[in-house]
Amino acid sequence: MSETETSGTAISARGLVKSFGDVRALDGVDFEARRGTVLGVLGPNGAGKTTAVRVLTTLLKADSGEASVAGLDVVEDAPELRSQIGLAGQYAAVDENLTGIENLVMVGRLYGMRRSDARGRADELLERFGLSDAGERIVKTYSGGMRRRLDLAAALVAKPPVVFLDEPTTGLDPRSRLDLWETIESLVADGTTVLLTTQYLDEADRLADRIVVIDLGRVIAEGTSEELKERVGGIRVEVHLTDESSAPAAADALAPMSTEEPAVDGDRVSVRVESETGRIMEAARRLDGAGVDADDVAIRRPTLDDVFLTLTGRELSAEESGGEADREEVPA
Repeated sequence: MSETETSGTAISARGLVKSFGDVRALDGVDFEARRGTVLGVLGPNGAGKTTAVRVLTTLLKADSGEASVAGLDVVEDAPELRSQIGLAGQYAAVDENLTGIENLVMVGRLYGMRRSDARGRADELLERFGLSDAGERIVKTYSGGMRRRLDLAAALVAKPPVVFLDEPTTGLDPRSRLDLWETIESLVADGTTVLLTTQYLDEADRLADRIVVIDLGRVIAEGTSEELKERVGGIRVEVHLTDESSAPAAADALAPMSTEEPAVDGDRVSVRVESETGRIMEAARRLDGAGVDADDVAIRRPTLDDVFLTLTGRELSAEESGGEADREEVPA
């Protein structure tokens, strides 16, 4: 039995390096995922997320470094490993000229299943993903959300213990995204390990047990969602002042609430606090005592947006959230 199997590690990447010409897509990437958990790999377009997935799923060979999945080396044990993993990418890979059932039966046959077994598994998955009524329909008639669910079903035909989901909700409407989130949660509840790449911060926040933040081919942070948020200041009381000129007086009034200096940004003053209980009332009393008028006093909890901004110096902008494939990852 391998070290990863005995340690409970389902996915392990050590020092992965991959270049496309002059562009280094992966620059010494390290991370691991425990069995039965979701590892969120978070980063903008061009960060290296898809390249990492391709290496881990044997579709691409790293220039250097080591990786294993389900206790199998991604290079030396590649043929055996492919039977132990499922992969659903950014765009549904199903054949739109076949029916839903035909797509799933075809995948089962490619895995070496008998036709009757493949058909039984197809029926089971169509029901699980709410596609039973559409099973006999040609896939080109499916909505985007239905295609994405069918694509995920195809990745599960062989009941793999590890599933890779590369930005699976890109382009989906809110209802379809929520449905897919619930499906992923049910997979993990059944013991499946999931590596999920995403540009959606709320998606990582909800689904991931641990998060790896990748930027420019490097891991720049990792931890639970709460651990990462703690790095950017924890809970804060934020005050929106009526008059920006009163910001220094407001900062002085709020300073005793924390061991850290209040932050001033124009007409906003914020201060880190250890807990949120009673803090709004305390801040209001202190401001009133200092003769400072405020339009609003609120508790602000950090988000993963804040984490990314703190780590990289820039926001994960709307332009980067369009779900395009990583720029550097398709050689010309």
